[in-house]
Formats: sequence, C-alpha cells, structure tokens
Amino acid sequence: MEAERPFHLVSPLLESLPLSRAAGTKVYMKLENVQPTGSFKIRGIGHFCQEAARKGCRHFVCSSGGNAGMAAAYAARKLGLPATVVVPSSTGPGTVRRLQELGATVEVCGKVGRPPPKLGLGGNLNAHGPSIPPKKLPPASGFGYTRGDKGHISGAGAPGLDAAPLSTPRAPQVWDEANRRALELADTPGWVSVHPFDHPLVWQGHASLVRELKDSLEAKPDAIVLAVGGGGLLAGVVAGLQQVGWPDVPIIAAETWGAHSFHAALEAGRLVTLPDITSVAKCLGAQTVSARALECAQESRVISQVVEDAEAVRAVERFLDDERMLVQPACGAALALLYSGRLQRLQREGRLGTPLGSVVLVVCGGSSITAAQLRGLKSQLGLE
Repeated sequence: MEAERPFHLVSPLLESLPLSRAAGTKVYMKLENVQPTGSFKIRGIGHFCQEAARKGCRHFVCSSGGNAGMAAAYAARKLGLPATVVVPSSTGPGTVRRLQELGATVEVCGKVGRPPPKLGLGGNLNAHGPSIPPKKLPPASGFGYTRGDKGHISGAGAPGLDAAPLSTPRAPQVWDEANRRALELADTPGWVSVHPFDHPLVWQGHASLVRELKDSLEAKPDAIVLAVGGGGLLAGVVAGLQQVGWPDVPIIAAETWGAHSFHAALEAGRLVTLPDITSVAKCLGAQTVSARALECAQESRVISQVVEDAEAVRAVERFLDDERMLVQPACGAALALLYSGRLQRLQREGRLGTPLGSVVLVVCGGSSITAAQLRGLKSQLGLE
C-alpha cells in the first residue's frame, strides 16, 4: 500500500494578511514547509522512488546537503528499502542526524584537505569521509558575480531511472564531489541514483502542487512566486500549469546573488556555470541550473528576479514574526519579492498585470534552519 499512495500531503493553502498588505494584492501561501520532510521535495522524489521501487530498485543513493536527502531517506523508509545519502562536508551535524534518524546511511564527502564537520554520531572514517550507519528503525507508516561569459555546458536528457543527468562545472565544488560519489555508488547492481532536481519523474511529482491549487482556488492566480535552485520546482510547476489549463499564469522565479545560475542562464541564453556558490542560501546552490529549467523559460512566462542575501534573511525573520513559521533563506528569496515591493515594480514596468487578483507564494521549505542559525546569518551579514 505504501508504494501506491503518494508520500506527500495535500499542503494547506492559506491567505496571508501581512504578505497581502506588503504586496498590495491577495497572497495565498502554499505551505510546503509542513510536508513530512519539511519541504516540497517529497513530492517529486517520493514519486521517483515509488516508480524506481516498482522497477526493482533495491537501494537508493542521493547526493544532498538537505531537503532532497531528507525526501529520499523518507521515501526509502516508507518503501522498506535502504538509502545512502552522500552529503557535502559543509553539511551541518543537525542535518546529518536527521538523515540518520530517518534510517539513511550518511557518507560525508568533501574536498581534499577540508575536514568534515564534527558529527558526534560515531561512524568509521573512510576515503570519502565518515560513513554513518542508520539507526535501527521500524518501517514508517502513514550574483559576488562578475558579469560576462562563465562558460557553458550542454544539458542532458534523463529518460532512465538510474541515469540522472549531471551538470559539470569547470572547477569541482563540494556538492559536485558528493554527486560524483553518489553516482559511483549507483553503479552497484540494484542501486538507483536519486537526483535532487533533474529528472522527469521528479518534475511529474512536483506538478501535483499545481493540481492542488486548481482544486482549492476559485479562480486561477495572476502569478506564482517561487524560489529556483536547480530548477526542479520550476519544471514541476510549469508542467502542472500545462496540465490544469493555466499555461498563461506567470511565474516569478526568485534567486539570491551568488546562487543565481538560472538568472545567469537567461541573460546568456544558454546554460552557464557559476564559479562558486557564494550566497548563504545554500539550498539554491546549483552552480548550473538544469537544462529543463531553461526550456521552461522559453515555454512559459517566467520572470527572473534576484535579491541580496540580506534581503532574503530579513524576509525570513519578518515571516517568522508575521506567520510564526521559520523557513530557509532559499524561501526568503521568494518572500523578499513580496516584502520589498518587487511585484508593484513589475506592474509599473508592465511585466505583471494591473490589478492583480491573487498571487500564490510557494513556501518551499524550512527543514534545514534553526533559530540559532538565523541569528548566525544575521550576524554574518551585519544585520544585528
């Protein structure tokens, strides 16, 4: 039965009076932060894992420093299958602990000479870092950017379950090393690689979010505001809009400078690779956005907007005060567009309609943020 029912919840859709006042129009929050793993990722990754299990997968492996790994570990547990999550050395011990509690084996992978975090969870050191076995659990129920050419890569299709496409930058980065290690492990017979954002099944799963909007709203929204990292959520929302007959609904895609690979690709008209991820919004940290995300911008009306880290973190704090929910800086990028008057500016520029009847904000997640981390980010950015 677990392989038949979706692993995600039909998330709440609530009107936000504070956001509506700030944006000058009615704002509905699609609360993906209340999903079982704390983010929208369980929609697409859960769907991928269910399909892989039907095709005989015996072990999942995922490279992720947060939300995607949580989703893969949760889905594997629901399916009664083992999972290995390869995390970058920058991953905090709290995230590692939560992955372990979900039943995943965690392997830390980082650059040579860069020590892994102190995990406090035991485990033996191997060539790739500490490998941390899971706890015994019962099965679950229920831009710093210089403008100009940054190089480009070719996008790859992803028709097979265990053939997830890769984006290869010029200089190796921590997540990319973890991803290479995950793909090495996926060569084991019966193991399947779960890409965090770049696979058609993942996009299909994320499309369920828009179908829920169709069921809940009396009329189609005048815009959907969301954050873009690798582009999986964007691809899923575009697919969903096409499925429900709303292809003309504009999508406002938010990023932070220093993690703006989608915006850079739109400016260049092709995929580009950022030299490094310098933003504090690490969940937006794909150096190269997926090829599908760039295609979506050609097929649909996508408006790219980039905010400063400080704007995103201030928005996180304001949202906590307004709605009593703590979310990650990645979500703060989308929130900042509403709090800062960006929608009104887009209307003055003729890029959004006037008046706007309603806007949907995808509250994408908050599983990898604590009050202490928020204080640390504010201190780092000089906001205190």
